[in-house]
Parts: sequence; structure tokens; C-alpha cells
Amino acid sequence: MLFSRRTNWNMEENELARAHRRRVAAGLPIADLTASNPTRCGFAYDPGLLVALSDARALDYDPQPRGLLSAREAVCAYYAGHGVALSPEHIFLTTSTSEAYSFLFRLLCDPGNEILAAQPGYPLFDFLAVLDDVKLRAAPLVYDHGWQIDAEGFRRAITPETRAIVLVHPNNPTGHFIKPWEAEELARLCREFDLALIVDEVFLDYSFGGAGKSFAAGLDGVPVFVVSGLSKIAGLPQMKAAWIVAAGPEACTALERLEVIADTFLSMNAPVQYALLAWLEGREAIQKQIRARVRANLDELDRQLAQLPEVSRLEVEGGWYAVLRIPAVAPDEQTVLALLERGVWVHPGYFFGMAESGWLVVSLLAAEAEFSAGVALLAAFLNTHR
Repeated sequence: MLFSRRTNWNMEENELARAHRRRVAAGLPIADLTASNPTRCGFAYDPGLLVALSDARALDYDPQPRGLLSAREAVCAYYAGHGVALSPEHIFLTTSTSEAYSFLFRLLCDPGNEILAAQPGYPLFDFLAVLDDVKLRAAPLVYDHGWQIDAEGFRRAITPETRAIVLVHPNNPTGHFIKPWEAEELARLCREFDLALIVDEVFLDYSFGGAGKSFAAGLDGVPVFVVSGLSKIAGLPQMKAAWIVAAGPEACTALERLEVIADTFLSMNAPVQYALLAWLEGREAIQKQIRARVRANLDELDRQLAQLPEVSRLEVEGGWYAVLRIPAVAPDEQTVLALLERGVWVHPGYFFGMAESGWLVVSLLAAEAEFSAGVALLAAFLNTHR
């Protein structure tokens, strides 16, 4: 049998995954500082949360390419809380942000066209780009008393094949929010090179310094597509509900074309759409818990690392992760394997596009006792490997 070249991935288990699997199979303890699934981190969910799925209206099949009007109105209400007034006509519901990205890549790109993605960043885009026959090019974030875009680096990365810039706001894992001056630089590049801007706002509600500003209101003269969803907003990744917000010039044409794409798949299910309003209205209960956990764990991380001047915890403005700059005395993969042997599991920085050595990434989502124990193991190791 012949297979598509786009699925010609290396399926072999890498050394990190193999070592982790063996430790789990052996029943040895692991303090997991990579946790990203809030449903498995000990948060208290409303016991009646699933009642919203029993709406009798879901028994009727009403195929709407953009999603049910009531569900899109619920999304509008969410953005109203962020000071952005939206029309439900500018919203498309999808089962995930991954699907939203795929719709947008197909909307904006022909095979072989390019998408710029800020790096460091989550590696999901690599797979999506390949599956949609799009090429991914890295555009740099730099660290200088805080993370920021390298505007000239973005400019150098643009080619005649570039069609869009993808940003996560705040970034995963750096926690970098796009500042007004950065938005102006990005808008200038998009207007000059006729590019669209795709902004992922799944972590928007998790800021350490006040509410983040949504891009759903658009940028002057720039086609903007915002993606977000329940995975982070309501801590419900299993409910598979996300959306696209389209704003800016040619939005009407974009919406017409997106409607054909969405109508081809009709992937949203009715029970989740009818439940969307209740879940969005109840989001603060889980968000409050997550914000408190992340804040407490960040404070604990700083407390323990205070005795290690060679290790820097980089500034973070939002999200669920922290980036550590460590002495580059060994490849990060070797460091992560050594840490796993001691019972703590962390991400190597290269997983997010950083250099091969000198960077670790930890999740701030784990239960506080587990997190504290894991950081203690991490600090002890780094104290002896300076």
C-alpha cells in the first residue's frame, strides 16, 4: 500500500518517551511538571456540569455551518466581558483550535505557501502545516528584560510565499502578551506584505497582571482571525468546542469561504453547542482555581530557585508555564533524562523550538504538593550540576 508523503513521520518512540513509559510501568514515583490537562490536576468541577448536555433541543439535527446561533451568541457574550462587541455572523464554531487552524490554513494558503509562527512556541503547528500542505517558517521571539517579538526577524522570515503570521497571545510556553507597539509592528508588516494575522487566545484569561486585551476587535487594515475555545477558558478540553472570529478587511469574503469549508465537515455536535452558554457563564469557578494554583506554584518555584543564582526563571505574563534558563553544561535531553531518574518530569526547551541546551520548561498546573516536591528535586539536581 502507498501512503501520502505528508504522513511519513518517524513513528519510533524517542528516548524521553521510552524512559518515561518504563518508569511509569515500573510503578516508580514521578512528580509531573509537564501537566497540561486541568481535568487531571485535582480541580473541583461543578458536579452538575454535564446536565447542560441533556438539552432536549439537541435531539433535532439542525446543520448550521457556522454553528448554532445561540452558541455563537454565547461566544459574543464572552468577548463582551473582554470589552469587545462582536456579531455572531463573524464567528465559526469548530471542534478544536486545531480544526480552526486547519480551516484557516485552507482558507488562506495554496499548497506550498508559508505560514510564519512565532518561536519559541508549541510544536502543534508543525503537524498541522504538513497535513494541510503548508510550509511553516519560524519568526523569532527574543528575551531582553522580558519576551518580545523581533520585528526585523519577522520581516526577514517573510517570503513571496508567506500568507499569514500565527501568534499565541499569551504565548505558550513563554507567557508573552503582545504589547501595543508589537501589534503596530505586526499590523505594519501585514499591510505591507498583504498578510493575515491568526491569533490564538486560549490562555487570554490567565494573566498575572490584569486582563489581556483580545485581538477580536481587529487591527486597522489587517485581516485578523482569532481562535480560542473551552479547553483553557473553561478547563474542558474533553468537550471539544472552539471557534474562529473573523475581523478586518475582506471579512465578508473570508466568512463566505469559511462557510463552505465548515459546511463540508459540519463537525460540531448539537449537545455541546447547546451546553456552550452554561459552560462559558460558569467559567470563573474553574478559572479562579487555576489562577490561584498557577500563582502559588510560580511563587514556590521562585522561592526554591532563589538559592540557585545560576538558574533564571524568565519573566512570564500569563498562561500555565514557566521557562527556566539553566547552565548549558549538557544537552537538555540528557538533563531531562537525569531528572526523570530522580523522579521529576519536565520539558526540554528544544521541544518548543529553543536551543538544544540551557532551557527547561515547567508547567505550573500540578497540585501544589506535587509541584513543590518536583521543584525540590529539580533544584537539588541543578545545585549539583552547575
